[in-house]
Amino acid sequence: MTPQKLFDLTGKTALVTGGATGIGRMAAEALVRAGAHVLIASRKGHACAEVAGDLNALGAHGKAEGFAGDVGTEAGVDALVAEVQKRSESLDILMNNAGKTWGAPMGQFPFGAWDKVMSVNVAGLFDLTQKLLPMLVASGTRDDPSRVVNVGSVMGEREMGDGAYSYSASKAAVHHLTRILGKELAGHAVTVNALAPGPFVSGMTAFATADDDMRDKVGQDVPLRRVGRAEDIAGCMLFLCGMGGAYVTGAVIPVSGGINVMCGPNIFDAALS
Repeated sequence: MTPQKLFDLTGKTALVTGGATGIGRMAAEALVRAGAHVLIASRKGHACAEVAGDLNALGAHGKAEGFAGDVGTEAGVDALVAEVQKRSESLDILMNNAGKTWGAPMGQFPFGAWDKVMSVNVAGLFDLTQKLLPMLVASGTRDDPSRVVNVGSVMGEREMGDGAYSYSASKAAVHHLTRILGKELAGHAVTVNALAPGPFVSGMTAFATADDDMRDKVGQDVPLRRVGRAEDIAGCMLFLCGMGGAYVTGAVIPVSGGINVMCGPNIFDAALS
């Protein structure tokens, strides 16, 4: 099989939630460039439509459609599922990227921040996957399964609260759900994997990545000395969604520049210096 064939998604249909900005936008472009028909949904339907227009103007082999979709409520999930079914008879790829965060210091973190974050990041992710499962199962085969890619976070792997307690806990839940669903759905020709990103430029991280100077400062605290780039997400998505990743399920891929393996200093340094 040629390298091009390993990552070719011609004829595939994908749904990317939260696809108008940040990591979702990066993934949507990668999928379009690989030949997929990409449905982009978020609460801001007009932004999704604009991004779809930009992607269609690339002249790539694939195409995009953008529309409104909210996974924060059961009614929102049901409406999104109905919209997907109206726009496509098949679904090969689901990227659960829509997410919400909340930041406040210990002692001031509100009770309501848990439900607001968990309803989108965990409950919405699970319910959307569950309700789109018949479409995914219908599209998958033993040799070419359907793919679910969940977006977790390095904050769900490492002991990093940083004031975003419900967000970090929600992403740890996403990672565990990914492994559970990877096990349960393998026999239905559906793979389930996750990305665990570190710092990328997005609306969620705009407070720290808004300009080059800020991004350089953030990058200095990353072992690989930079923030993530669009090609880092593209490479992971094309691997997981193409034939090259057809035999991988239940994996949580760290796309964090090495933050996932950071730990404290060598405990013997002081004694040996």
